[in-house]
Amino acid sequence: MQLSPGERSLLAYFPSINAARAAADELKSAGFEHVQVDRVSRFGLNNDAEINNPIMGRAETITGLTLYSAGTDSLIDSDTRVLKAADPSVSGYGDHNYGIAGGKAFLVTVVTKNEFAGRAEEIIKKNGGTL
Repeated sequence: MQLSPGERSLLAYFPSINAARAAADELKSAGFEHVQVDRVSRFGLNNDAEINNPIMGRAETITGLTLYSAGTDSLIDSDTRVLKAADPSVSGYGDHNYGIAGGKAFLVTVVTKNEFAGRAEEIIKKNGGTL
């Protein structure tokens, strides 16, 4: 997306998906049209809740649950899954928030006109985001 003159984008990082979604919902309610929530990861991700849903007993792989690598075929891509499973963030033995950008892995992007950027910043900060 290319910004038009007089527009700016705000990138805000959140520690949880719930906080990011709450901020995004509030931004949309306040009239901000271009709001997006993403997960920041050093791995490619595909969050497939149907395949990797531990509550429904469908946790196909540990990496699908922890690294959002759902869609990695458990029979064909075994080498990829083994390497990902060796990552400290999967085993639980790594540092707290190991591998997560600044401990805040959820990104909310807002595109707005310059004059409304201050209001967007207030909403983001109120919901625990960091710009």
